[in-house]
Amino acid sequence: MTMTAPVHPVDEVPPARQLAAFGLQHVLAMYAGAVAVPLIVGGAMKLSPADLAYLITADLLVCGIATLIQCVGFWRFGVRLPIMQGCTFAAVSPMVLIGTTGGGLPAIYGSVIVAGLAIMLLAPLFGRLLRFFPPLVTGTVILIIGISLLPVAGNWVAGGAGSADFGEPKNIGLAAFVLAVVLAVQRFAPAFLSRIAVLIGIVVGLAVSVPFGFTDFDGVGDADWIGISTPFHFGAPAFEASAIISMLVVALVTMTETTGDLIAVGEMTGRKVEPRSLSDGLRADGLSTVLGGVFNTFPYTAYAQNVGLVGMTRVRSRWVVATAGGILVLLGLLPKLGAVVAAVPAPVLGGAGLVMFGTVAASGLRTLAEVDFKGNHNLTVVAVSVAMGVLPVGVPTIYEQFPDWFRTVMNSGISAGCLTAIVLNLLFNHLPSKAGPAPETVALPTGGGEEPVEDVPEKSGEEVVQTAWAAGLTGRPRNINSRRRRLR
Repeated sequence: MTMTAPVHPVDEVPPARQLAAFGLQHVLAMYAGAVAVPLIVGGAMKLSPADLAYLITADLLVCGIATLIQCVGFWRFGVRLPIMQGCTFAAVSPMVLIGTTGGGLPAIYGSVIVAGLAIMLLAPLFGRLLRFFPPLVTGTVILIIGISLLPVAGNWVAGGAGSADFGEPKNIGLAAFVLAVVLAVQRFAPAFLSRIAVLIGIVVGLAVSVPFGFTDFDGVGDADWIGISTPFHFGAPAFEASAIISMLVVALVTMTETTGDLIAVGEMTGRKVEPRSLSDGLRADGLSTVLGGVFNTFPYTAYAQNVGLVGMTRVRSRWVVATAGGILVLLGLLPKLGAVVAAVPAPVLGGAGLVMFGTVAASGLRTLAEVDFKGNHNLTVVAVSVAMGVLPVGVPTIYEQFPDWFRTVMNSGISAGCLTAIVLNLLFNHLPSKAGPAPETVALPTGGGEEPVEDVPEKSGEEVVQTAWAAGLTGRPRNINSRRRRLR
């Protein structure tokens, strides 16, 4: 008998009906974020509705192509993991600035093309940096990714940022209903249905939202049946030095974010990212960004919300996400289908997003559970890195008085937290220290947890208890004599 080698779950090809359902679930999870970037940039530039529609269909088309490159791969392009690609929000502010100060879309696309080429050239260098991403750093980065995404879900729950009915109880009620459906399906439904809990929740939420007036399908009738994006539709690209410099900073930020996302998916799928595969994934990012500049759209990166969906559903096949890429290509070529997906109201997406984005954060905690926090400074690394990552999320205007390049880097909680984790890990765990190791931790007799206590071997059990109580680490001992007897 001939034995066939087992297929890794990442390379498994589910049946066609499962591929379609799982793929559509990924599309719905990222669609709102994918179309937000062209809407924001085009709106700031006061483009006509026809041009805005063109930007959206071009974006969906290249999103699909970029996802196929990343999941399926060819030669040295593509990480070959279940990774969805979409426009990066890190580039929104620089692109709005470039587009509204005289350069217009041609200057944006010129800088995007140069940034894509730079990413492809720098990809091997980033691949060599993988050794600076031990579980301490990767777990922290994954945790920050999840926390950074939660405000996005919160805005969706409230009705979508800028909506007239933002925060109304009906929006939050709809999101809560969708969340309840997702959890109920995941808990009580058969195995296959539980894996498409997000899709079922969105479909049920959409069905409920129509009679209650949350959405309508008027835009479907106005949309064209076929739309084809042609290269340089808005004119030949213009290469302006200031625009290129700002976009190169964005390129470094997106490479950092993509690195974190790729490592997170590698952890979730059981196929850890190696230096070569990381380089291949970043090189695919660069190629997709070049295609974005050619086909009238923007820089591309891995989408963290779909990382959460992989962790939640435990569907690890890259061919599922490749199917999602194919659906995006169809949406880009058939605007009427895209209009149907766009009719999903924000609160419906918010209810599902709370589960997905929370799953990303929980995956980071799972990775950190493997880290040793005794007798070292690892807790400090995590604490400060999470704080720096959450800071621009909680206070978006905190860096408003800083230069543009600094804001581009630090306004992204993911890149700020990632850079902080890398630097602090090097500082505390790799550079030689003259101060000696951190104080050892002991389990206090009162059950108050593990805390550093100096010179513990020279103290009796009662002295340890009294010292801990005096420092406020434990409650006051109620019976010192009985505690002395137990310690003896």
